Amino acid sequence: MSPLRPRPPAPRTPVAPDAVRAAARYWTTGVAVLTARDGDEVFAKTVSSFTTLSLDPPLVSVAVAAHSPLAAAVRADGRYAVSVLAADQQGVGRRFATPGAGRALGMFTTVPMHTEVTGAPVLDHCLAWFDCRLKAVLPGGDHALLIGEVLAADGRPGEPLLYHDGQYRQLTAQHAMTSTGAHA
Repeated sequence: MSPLRPRPPAPRTPVAPDAVRAAARYWTTGVAVLTARDGDEVFAKTVSSFTTLSLDPPLVSVAVAAHSPLAAAVRADGRYAVSVLAADQQGVGRRFATPGAGRALGMFTTVPMHTEVTGAPVLDHCLAWFDCRLKAVLPGGDHALLIGEVLAADGRPGEPLLYHDGQYRQLTAQHAMTSTGAHA
């Protein structure tokens, strides 16, 4: 019996962005709003690519369009906040997902916000928030991956707002698991 030899990889054509977008629709994520300020301007954008990276030191990451005014504001000011939305904040998620709706002079008048340690805006009534100092910006294709050191954070009990298959979703009792899951 001869040993197995790996076959050379077949030439591949690049995956079309629409195919990646279609597959990614089925990855369920939480919904958060990334906020920053640059001078008197405040920026906000709904994001679903957010994660904790490290507890020691406390680091988080969030992806945002590389050439957006929000990415430029974070680079210029060096601080940002991420507010994790609660199930009853679909309207906030929709508002800041709308192109052009996430820029204001001073604080937004229809979405209550406050500041914490860094002075970056934090949404009121959110499920959790992370107030960060920018540590690094990594390239990620058409996005920039913002790595932030968490200087302050808080959370409250409640149900999260989720995003799956192009729609906002909520946990329901029939889908909730009662056992604790493993974490990486």
